[in-house]
Amino acid sequence: MNQVVGRDDLLLLTLDTLRYDVAAELAAAGRLPNLTARLPGGTWERRHAPGSFTYASHQAMFAGFLPTPAAPGRHPRLFAARFAGSETTEERTFVFDAPDLVSALAERGYHTVCVGGVGFFNKRGALGGVLPGLFRESHWEPEFSVASPISFEAQVVRVERVVAGLPADRRLFLFLNVSALHQPNWFHLPGATREAGDSLATHAAALEYVDRHIPRLFAAMSSRRRCFAVVCSDHGTAYGDGGYTGHRLGHEAVWTVPYRHFFLEPSA
Repeated sequence: MNQVVGRDDLLLLTLDTLRYDVAAELAAAGRLPNLTARLPGGTWERRHAPGSFTYASHQAMFAGFLPTPAAPGRHPRLFAARFAGSETTEERTFVFDAPDLVSALAERGYHTVCVGGVGFFNKRGALGGVLPGLFRESHWEPEFSVASPISFEAQVVRVERVVAGLPADRRLFLFLNVSALHQPNWFHLPGATREAGDSLATHAAALEYVDRHIPRLFAAMSSRRRCFAVVCSDHGTAYGDGGYTGHRLGHEAVWTVPYRHFFLEPSA
């Protein structure tokens, strides 16, 4: 990462509430053609989330604690704040002295941009302004929210405008929180109704919706130079698993998330 930071643009894309089992099943079935074309080996990596709900998980990720590989051992991190005794920092880790990764990248000359999705990014109250407040530029509007059937499309349009407005020599760190997977998501499945509510099937349909529109995001982020992308979930969510519904709870469906990082090569 010490070679990547300062050279490439950076993208952190969090697919809010996306479950690992759903992501893996759809990838294996060929239902995510655009994502699997980018994922190394066409598969997701199984990891453990750093938090069980959006605010906690993103605070951890912005401090350098991305989802951890779901296997025993010490797993070196891509980014880490400098502190004595860290066992997951190595020579390849980008180590920073700032209190968070966003500020550290800004100090290295990156223009930092947040395109929010769920309520913790809506800037409508003090709490909703904490995470966006880390960035030099932040965006949220109702069309980006969990209630919008076109949320991801609207977010991508905003990204395209941000990228088009940047000087060519300015490095970009873009964070995008995708709200489409979060409840309510019933409207992404043809034939589903508000009365029937959300389910694993509507959650999967929401991911397919994101996959249909993600090429535009990747094209925008690689339009100026190579981009290093981290694509992951911040946590999963339960749909009646063991009697549980939702997240902010200690269930396997919540703690287990999909993750991948890869390069987006510049557009021709």
